[in-house]
Amino acid sequence: MILKDKIVLIMGIRNKWSIAYGAAKSAFDQGAKVIFTFMGEENREKIEELISEFGEAKAYTCDASVDSELETLFDNVKKDFGKIDGIVHCIAHAFTDDLHNPFVETSKEGYSHAVDVSAYTFVATARIAKEKDVLAEEASLVSLTYHGSTKVLPNYNVMGVAKAALECSVRYLADNFGPMGIRVNAVSAGPIKTLSAKGIKDFGSILNVVEEKAPLRRNVTKEQVGDSVAFLLSSMSGAITGQIIYADSGYNIMGI
Repeated sequence: MILKDKIVLIMGIRNKWSIAYGAAKSAFDQGAKVIFTFMGEENREKIEELISEFGEAKAYTCDASVDSELETLFDNVKKDFGKIDGIVHCIAHAFTDDLHNPFVETSKEGYSHAVDVSAYTFVATARIAKEKDVLAEEASLVSLTYHGSTKVLPNYNVMGVAKAALECSVRYLADNFGPMGIRVNAVSAGPIKTLSAKGIKDFGSILNVVEEKAPLRRNVTKEQVGDSVAFLLSSMSGAITGQIIYADSGYNIMGI
């Protein structure tokens, strides 16, 4: 097991269809102790039921767009577990109107919101985890991105801009954290039927195109993406940092 005795924080779990769930399952199956963050104390009962299969997993409520909540989170994590070996950032959001309307109509508020929640929260998480001295030696930080960061995809709009900012942040964070032996990467997942994906208009057509055009002629699953995340969390990827690793059946290499 490549994550035996490691402690991994999965940030932003919502339901069993999410990539966060796939990442948690793969990390747990590979021997890690997994802990979680979620949004909204009113969701605690649902989340605790969801994560009950992961041993004695603990869940903390945290709005990662609020620095003080991240500070409280890492104070509690350090108190409960000491230092942790990995963080998986599964947090993104954009206003529905800014996904459905043409990109040129994106509001200033919507633009700021998408970049703040989808990209800056990863920067803030990394910074505050470092300040709180909660990252173990050779820890690994992983975020989730999508092909819409580099190519124009119908109805992805402002989220593509936010993911581009996230990917650039991965590279700068990798440079900052490298001297400490801490690695920073992202996984660019192929399209998956998650709750978030339902906010993208005509999402089903994207699935059809990937299945038709990707070299492997199939879509990906949350479990496959989770396995890629687990690899990046492990020492087996010890020479990899600042990278965007595609787990998309090869779709990103195609020109048509």
